[in-house]
Amino acid sequence: MNAGIRSIVLFFIGLLVPAVVVFSWLKGAEHELKNAKESAAKVAIASNSEDSYCTPALKQILRRVAGACGLIGAGGGRGCKPADAKNVAALSGDDFNALFIPMLENKRAGIIQFDPEVGELDVPGQDLVKQVWADQRGASFFFVVSRASPDGSKELNQQLSQQRAESVLTHLERTFNDPDLKNEVGLLWLGEEYAQFPDAACQWKRSRTEECTSKEINRSAFVTWIDCTI
Repeated sequence: MNAGIRSIVLFFIGLLVPAVVVFSWLKGAEHELKNAKESAAKVAIASNSEDSYCTPALKQILRRVAGACGLIGAGGGRGCKPADAKNVAALSGDDFNALFIPMLENKRAGIIQFDPEVGELDVPGQDLVKQVWADQRGASFFFVVSRASPDGSKELNQQLSQQRAESVLTHLERTFNDPDLKNEVGLLWLGEEYAQFPDAACQWKRSRTEECTSKEINRSAFVTWIDCTI
């Protein structure tokens, strides 16, 4: 091979090598970008996935309660009184409670207990509210379902139940100073008239460790984040 031909060959080799390098780099970048997109998609799917307790029955109740009791729309956080709650739920008390048992069993929810004829949170109650609130896991809806025991008049117990729900909301507002909080929290006060807890509810996560019967467990507010898409 003479010098002229050798120079031409070397010239083309010099052009070819960078082209191959650039092509390889572009293919590698394309592969990495594809993997990144797939990973992002998987994360998004995981973030939007629902917990197993999101049954069709629960989601139907959530839509009704959220719309009627202030969780969705401009009236965020206004709450529902006992008669409204029963009509909105359109379920027996036992069936209504059964929808929320999985949240208690997996430690997602808590039961905040109150003294007789008292609507204000005590320190253990405040601590459990904060603990449950902190366990958001990307959920958008925080439910507060308050009750009263059958002691005393129905009217007094309606009032106490409302005070207990609102005291949870007030504590959250003072603690977290979140302007969107009222659009995340739904209040449902049941008084003594609907969906009373049985004695067995005392075994679930609650704010007190003292002796517990159905009277004590119904002087309470059930609190939980809910991951269901409604």
